[in-house]
Amino acid sequence: MPDIAEYIPIVGQSTIDELYILAGNLKGKMIQNINSTAVGGGVAEILSRMIPLLRQFGVDAHWDVIKGNERFFEITKKMHNALHGARATLTDDDFEFFLQVNRQNAAELERYGDVVFVHDPQPIGLIERKEELGRKWVWRCHIDFTHPDPQVIQFLEAYINQYDSAVFSAPAFSRKLNIPQALISPSIDPLSDKNKDLPPELIDSILERYNLDRTRPIVTQISRFDYLKDPVGVIEVYKMVKKNVDCQLVLAGGGATDDPEGMQVLEEVKAAAAEDPDVHILFLPPSSDIEINALQRASTVVLQKSLREGFGLTVAEALWKERPVIASAVGGIPLQIAHKYSGILTYSKEGTAHFLKQLLNEPKYAARLGANGREHIRNNYLITRHIRDYLLLFISLFHEGDIIYLN
Repeated sequence: MPDIAEYIPIVGQSTIDELYILAGNLKGKMIQNINSTAVGGGVAEILSRMIPLLRQFGVDAHWDVIKGNERFFEITKKMHNALHGARATLTDDDFEFFLQVNRQNAAELERYGDVVFVHDPQPIGLIERKEELGRKWVWRCHIDFTHPDPQVIQFLEAYINQYDSAVFSAPAFSRKLNIPQALISPSIDPLSDKNKDLPPELIDSILERYNLDRTRPIVTQISRFDYLKDPVGVIEVYKMVKKNVDCQLVLAGGGATDDPEGMQVLEEVKAAAAEDPDVHILFLPPSSDIEINALQRASTVVLQKSLREGFGLTVAEALWKERPVIASAVGGIPLQIAHKYSGILTYSKEGTAHFLKQLLNEPKYAARLGANGREHIRNNYLITRHIRDYLLLFISLFHEGDIIYLN
């Protein structure tokens, strides 16, 4: 993990000084994060970087992961899809089993922080212990809430409203709740293995390992193999473009322990590729951050053709590397891209194919989009801004109505 001082050349000394001052207001308070998986997905990735940095700033930060069996994660995947607007069938028995697993985890957790920071729906039922334990409880939503299934959102809101505060990633996700809400977008760590600078020879060696031709354009989407990321749709876009522009397609990503659908999606993607030698489908293990970094840096254009998206950190990752990005205008993606300035927003496969052909044929325009995108990420979506927002949120829980002086 990098030392805090290594961030100064990127964000400035004043930013680091402010974080130390804010962290001092939480002296003696324990911050406990709870989610459903330690590997795979954006939440685990963010927490794995944020917890060590918070500790360097002097915050007593911890991270716990709930346990669940196959049935539990099948239920939570259905809930996840339903919250994104997909049709899902959940029975009363499903909801009761979901709560039973939450109650079992609540009984087995060895500690509870002064702030219990619960991430996403899977552990939401832990709030049932609020009255017994006290503490400050915050629920953090990382997913797209724009068109949730009424049955599922009604079930969840009964628990969300028991928290002291709720946090959403984009304005469109907020709900009409009985508790205060905060808007805090996710972030990337510019010094992580996935985002740090790489020597050209390392990038070349990784491309060679995956049989990619550096002399021809490379179009890449990095994401879990998930229906909501629409990898089959990406292949269809590639086929439209390939008729006019010679290029290669990379679909690279892995799975998450709380997502049981990944392997099924992967098989459908392989079938859609129809053994095209220029379509490279890479199922990567969780330890593949350097490989993902290299693939993004070597890409001519990066796609993120999500159907629904909580935020889409792969967009921020690619923009940080000055890659031109074409992405669906869903979820938190429009916060990261100003259309035709720091990237391209699209609404269909045809639109994605149109702009992909344009960027492949106009490298100067593509480079300008990438440069603008990097500055936008520097100013808004790096981990130091994220930490600042969280520290202010935690402080506000203990100083309601007070003024916090930064001196």
